[in-house]
Amino acid sequence: MSLAQMFPDFVQPQVPLGPHTTLRLGGPAEFLAQPRSVAELAALMKAAADQRQPVRVLGIGSNVLVSDDGVSGVVVRLSEPAFLQIDVEPPRIRAGSGTPLMALIRESASHRLSGLETLVGIRATVGGALRVNAGDRNGEIGQYTRRVQVLDRDLQAVWREHDELKFGEKSSNLDDPVILSAEFELESDTADAIVKRMRKAWIMRQSRQPLMQEPAARLFRDPRGLTATALIERAGLAQAKVGQARLSERNANYVVTSPGATSRDVLRLIDLVRSKVRESSGIQLDLDLQIW
Repeated sequence: MSLAQMFPDFVQPQVPLGPHTTLRLGGPAEFLAQPRSVAELAALMKAAADQRQPVRVLGIGSNVLVSDDGVSGVVVRLSEPAFLQIDVEPPRIRAGSGTPLMALIRESASHRLSGLETLVGIRATVGGALRVNAGDRNGEIGQYTRRVQVLDRDLQAVWREHDELKFGEKSSNLDDPVILSAEFELESDTADAIVKRMRKAWIMRQSRQPLMQEPAARLFRDPRGLTATALIERAGLAQAKVGQARLSERNANYVVTSPGATSRDVLRLIDLVRSKVRESSGIQLDLDLQIW
C-alpha cells in the first residue's frame, strides 16, 4: 500500500514542488505530506522507514533546487496550524518550526522583545533558520535559542536543551530528523528602537539580494576570508546567463530565473561559475544551494 493510500488525509502523490520553492523550478514529489499533528508526522515517518522511502523536509525552499525529474520518496511540509503556533511569555517566545521567520520577528517586535529583528529579510522558516544558524555579524538566531523540540530517531518528541545545542557559522548540530518547535529568550526594548534596527537590517539585506518578488536563490558559500560574490565578479561572470537562468545584477552569488527556465539551466550555470572561478583564482566554490 502506498503512503498516499495509507494517509489519504494529508499525503498526496505526484505534487509539483516548484511552487513551494523560491526558484519555482523542478518536477513533482513522489509524495507530498502535510501532517496536521506530531502524531501524524511520527506515523508517516515510521511508515516511510518501513518502506525504505527517503524523507525530506521542505520549508520556504529558499535554498533548494528541485530536479526537473522531481524527487523520489516523501517531501514533508510543516505548513499546518500545529506547526505554526507562536506563544509569548516575555522574555521568552516559542514558535513552531514551520512558522515563517518574518512572522516570528513581527510577533517578537509587537511584544517589544528585541534580538531577532536583525534577521529581517531572511527567507526561511524557523526550522530552516535553526538548521543553518541564519544571520550575519549583526546577529544569528542561535544566540537567542534556549531550547529546540525535535522528533528524534526513535520518533519521539523531545527537547534539546541549551547546553546540548551548538551553533556555528551557517551551521548547527541539529541533525535530528525533524525540528518541531523552538524557544527563544529575548530582551525588552522600546518599539521605536526595535523598528529602527529592523529597518536598517532590511535596507542592508535587500541591497545585497535580488528583489523579494524575483525567483532567486543563493548559490555558494563564502570561502574563509573571501566572498563568493567577489570571486565570481573577478572571474568576469557578472550577469552570466545559461538558458533562462542568470546571475543577479544585484549580487552575482544569486541565481535568478525567468519564465521557461529549467533546473538544468541552473545546474549548467553552477558548473560554468565553478569552472571559471577555479581557473581564475584556484578556489573551488562549495554550494550553499541544496540540489534535490
